[in-house]
Amino acid sequence: MRARQMRQGGAAALALAVIVSGCSQPLSTREKSTLVGGGVGAATGAIIGAAVGNPGAGVAIGGALGAGAGALVGDQLQKRDVQEAEQHHKIDQQNREIQRQRAELKRFEHQPSSEMDEY
Repeated sequence: MRARQMRQGGAAALALAVIVSGCSQPLSTREKSTLVGGGVGAATGAIIGAAVGNPGAGVAIGGALGAGAGALVGDQLQKRDVQEAEQHHKIDQQNREIQRQRAELKRFEHQPSSEMDEY
């Protein structure tokens, strides 16, 4: 009975590995956190389930709860990453505008005063 449950757990882990390796794009922060949470939850559920005599149910329940928690944490981390990227983009835009204004000021500094009276 125990060997059968171990094979089922191994088959589930192998299926998960095949699904993950089939992704053609890198995983997002949310997806990585979901996988990590699911794995940790499944492992914890297997240990607790084995202690009470039903490791298969422990893996299923722990994996689902862990994946849910991982997805929530990953979503928050991904939102923070997006906000940080937006801030960096705005800072870059402001730096370009500052450089443009500095160049314009230097151009005005080198003009004769008669040309500046026109403005």
